[in-house]
Amino acid sequence: MAAAPSRPPPRPTTPVRHEDGCLRCGWAGYDPLYVGYHDAEWGVPEWDDRALFEKLILDGFQAGLSWITILRKRDAFRRAFDGFEPARIARYGEADVARLMADAGIVRNRAKIVNTIATARFWLAEQERGGFSALLWSFVGGVPVQNAFASAADVPTETAASRAMAAHLRGNGLGFCGPTILYAFMEAVGMVNDHLVGCFRHAACGPQPEGRP
Repeated sequence: MAAAPSRPPPRPTTPVRHEDGCLRCGWAGYDPLYVGYHDAEWGVPEWDDRALFEKLILDGFQAGLSWITILRKRDAFRRAFDGFEPARIARYGEADVARLMADAGIVRNRAKIVNTIATARFWLAEQERGGFSALLWSFVGGVPVQNAFASAADVPTETAASRAMAAHLRGNGLGFCGPTILYAFMEAVGMVNDHLVGCFRHAACGPQPEGRP
């Protein structure tokens, strides 16, 4: 009888000390790419319209996969999707969908590719109504939510804000934007500071004296 496949050990729920002496959220593990993402990007408030578009699209492609899988393919995604320039993506047609479905460097999912085009068109329309960033940040009142969780077990998977954002985006015809996906998005782009209190990045992603950049 074949042995059951081994499973990776669960991620620690409390911060882990690395060789450099820093305590980091356990989900970052020890992969240099993941650690670098945790240290430099995750939880840092992002206000740029195009950068928020890219992150929302990548989080949608993550559905059913792990974030490290998407992170390893991020450069390939950027090449395939014209640097995530919404104006270009909004003009994509069937030939572009076929090109992307043949690109082994990205996640080849037709529904997610079509949704990316729809989201680009929504992004352009939202720019005319006040801005994509302003819309998304409105769900947290324009100010990062500061949490103080000691354990990953205490971090929610969705909130009223992520449910409201999901309802709005779905109401505009977008997919792959459920409340759980969007809460992860909100954490990643700093709308919510969910670095654990023991993590060295918790304070760095908290309120800054100089305010919003």
